[in-house]
Amino acid sequence: MAVESVAVRCCVVGGGPAGMMLGLLLARASVDVLVLEKHADFLRDFRGDTIHPSTLEIVRELGLLDAFLALPHQEVRELTGEVYGGSVTLADFRHLRTRCPFIALMPQWDFLNFLSAQARRFPRFALRMQAEATDLIETAAGVCGVKVLTQEGLLDVHADLVVGADGRHSIVRRRAGLAIEELGVPIDVLWFRLPRRPSDRAETGGYVQPGSFFVMINRDTYWQCGFVIPKGSFEAIRGEDIAAFRARIVRAAPFTAAVVDALVNWDMVKLLTVQVDHLRQWFKPGLLCIGDAAHAMSPVGGVGINLAIQDAVAAANILARPLRSGPASVADLEAVQSRREWPARVTQRVQVAIQDRVVARVLDDKPGHAPRLPFIFRLLRWLPILRRIPARAIGIGVRPEHVTATGH
Repeated sequence: MAVESVAVRCCVVGGGPAGMMLGLLLARASVDVLVLEKHADFLRDFRGDTIHPSTLEIVRELGLLDAFLALPHQEVRELTGEVYGGSVTLADFRHLRTRCPFIALMPQWDFLNFLSAQARRFPRFALRMQAEATDLIETAAGVCGVKVLTQEGLLDVHADLVVGADGRHSIVRRRAGLAIEELGVPIDVLWFRLPRRPSDRAETGGYVQPGSFFVMINRDTYWQCGFVIPKGSFEAIRGEDIAAFRARIVRAAPFTAAVVDALVNWDMVKLLTVQVDHLRQWFKPGLLCIGDAAHAMSPVGGVGINLAIQDAVAAANILARPLRSGPASVADLEAVQSRREWPARVTQRVQVAIQDRVVARVLDDKPGHAPRLPFIFRLLRWLPILRRIPARAIGIGVRPEHVTATGH
């Protein structure tokens, strides 16, 4: 079988938020870039739909904010929750010193379509859909490309730099043999949709009861729901009738009783196997990993997408200049990891602490038991100013990045 061959300065594997943002930024900075996306479109359900203030600021710096906000979205200015029967405001974004002091809720496929449309305005950008990376092309000097399976056949992409932005199950990092450090995770999450009635509350938030931790995201006509379960317990829960699971939902959020029958079978429930890990080294000659491929994040705080986008911005800022004239050096790749590793690890440590000390303890409580409201929630209720701390951590994060890479 004939193998098609193309050459490009940078090949980005993965058309998610990190990959598409990096492709846009490099093309904008006059670097030839090809993004490979293995699916035919971006329509995957139960992906992260939160665009945080730090990402909105990057969109503003690109001059695209007005066009972005013209797309259908919802704006969350506070995160609230019903915790052991009491209402608690967990984070207040209104005090953030940024143009958009809110989280924008938008289906990720709309966000990715938006980024790809903007990137296509630059002649140095190319996107190939239904192009699945299967292996790396390597020489004694390092990685020099990627082997790809397309609808038309086999494709060899030769590149001065291959960037793995293909998520927590990254084929790039697996084929590169990069060492992974796993962090313990006590939870998994079940994702599903429930209809949203006009009379329902509008707030995105959580419902915390002894034995259950339930999150509902307002998607206008429906709720995107995340039901947290102990790690590895899905098969036992699925062994129950779906009616038993619906009962769990109603116990967590009683107002869902009117709509929960829309969940008719287990095919409508998707398991997110939560993992938190990071590469000890994100790169090797000719290759760099970013986003979840470099550091898989917990869903706690919904910050994974925004960390990945921060990685993409830092990578473009550091690599655009060398890539315009030739390969990026190992020192350039090391500079990206040096810039972004600390924010990722700090965020992961915070996520693991919340999983272990808050979420897992809630799940260990027996239903029907009514202990005192956990101390952290009491603090947020008594001292409203403290709500700015989680707002800053979730909305802006550790070491936010700003667009500096430009063309000639």
